[in-house]
Amino acid sequence: MKKNIIKWIAFLSVLLMGSCSFLEKEPISSFSAQGFYKNASDAQAGVYGIYDAIQSSFRLNFAYWGEGRADAIETNHAGDPFALRQNTLTPIITSSNWNNLYTVISRANYAIKYIPEVFEDETGTLRNQLIGQARALRAIAYFYLVRVWGDVPFTLEPYESIQQDLFLSKTDKETILNQIVDDLLYASEFCAPSYGGERDRVLITKGGADGILTQVYMWRKQYEQAIIAAERVIDNPLYSLVSISNWNNMFSAGLSSESVFEVGYNEIQTNAMRVLYALGNDANYFPSQRFMTSFEEGDLRKPKIWDNTQAQPRKIWKFFGEGFNDESPDPSQNNIILVRLADIMLLKAEAHARLDEHSLALPLLNSVRNRAGLEALTEVTAIEEYGDMVSAVMHERSIELCFEGHRWFDLVRTDNAIAVMQPINGLSDPRNILWPIHEDAVNRNPNLVQNEFYR
Repeated sequence: MKKNIIKWIAFLSVLLMGSCSFLEKEPISSFSAQGFYKNASDAQAGVYGIYDAIQSSFRLNFAYWGEGRADAIETNHAGDPFALRQNTLTPIITSSNWNNLYTVISRANYAIKYIPEVFEDETGTLRNQLIGQARALRAIAYFYLVRVWGDVPFTLEPYESIQQDLFLSKTDKETILNQIVDDLLYASEFCAPSYGGERDRVLITKGGADGILTQVYMWRKQYEQAIIAAERVIDNPLYSLVSISNWNNMFSAGLSSESVFEVGYNEIQTNAMRVLYALGNDANYFPSQRFMTSFEEGDLRKPKIWDNTQAQPRKIWKFFGEGFNDESPDPSQNNIILVRLADIMLLKAEAHARLDEHSLALPLLNSVRNRAGLEALTEVTAIEEYGDMVSAVMHERSIELCFEGHRWFDLVRTDNAIAVMQPINGLSDPRNILWPIHEDAVNRNPNLVQNEFYR
């Protein structure tokens, strides 16, 4: 079956449902990691419980955090879609709640602490693979926390005793990013190159760790390190660009050769992709006029991304296939791709461009463009059409990766969020780029200070 591994995650992770978050005061007896981790099967179940928490974290928020405040979408919906689009964020919106991400971290911290006690051999392959997956998933959660909220509470220890400090204050984001890099470097070294079949896309492999590491290095503007990490992904035989004829299928069916890491879902563990993008005239998001007019003539992706049969499109086809017309509001089973090869190729191209290594950036950029039926750019034509090489790469990212949860973070990390969004929704204060912390977290933790813009 296509998603057997997801069913195993669902089955085994129920053992961890009682796991407490260190930011919530729950009885210690609600989850005894010391009693749970007894053998290798328990260790595997513990790690699958982290994947289960990742599913909950991204089922809706991958779009809210990564697209909702950017320029490619429009909305007619109240709630988070309207607040994010209009830049009227408050501490009560759904996307300001970070609890699911801290559940990921809590479960990962338990696994990282107790898996070594299950295995006598410190050099054991399975032991280190499981720890590597746990550390990579923790890194993903902290990476989103830092990008969305900035400085946040930080711990590497599970909460197991009333003697521990429950109410954590914020830690500087650079300290957290240092730990994220350390976790991903460990995962890159010890996770398996391949687990076989569908597991290579929905479990963290070496390639998955390297792909996320590339994103982290680009966030930190560490371009030389990003290039090195990206090269390990691009040279990995597991990954290749799909053909343009299979481009939609990469998202609708999942598990393609282009996928580096995707969060897996099925009929039991579902997400909100249909409501976000495909629910006829009532989807949360539809493409903005600015986005629709940004395509070059002849781009083969254009008819595959949104409903071209409507004068004012209200449906995004990208994740369901060209011509998709199912009005059902049922939850979606689509996997959510967090890292894919085209993303890494374009990040590497951008890094080269920022280092003025244009001859190294162009082949990567043109590989993605050529698949879309576009002519290859030269340095001269890139400058003529987009102003400079970096802008040419960023434009390609805005098209190729549209609605996948990258656009807002691209605007922020390149210091373009205010320039792009101020004419659209008035964003002008750099402090306003971060999200507010949800009022429940602030009310629960006396040491937690609301982000400055929202005080």
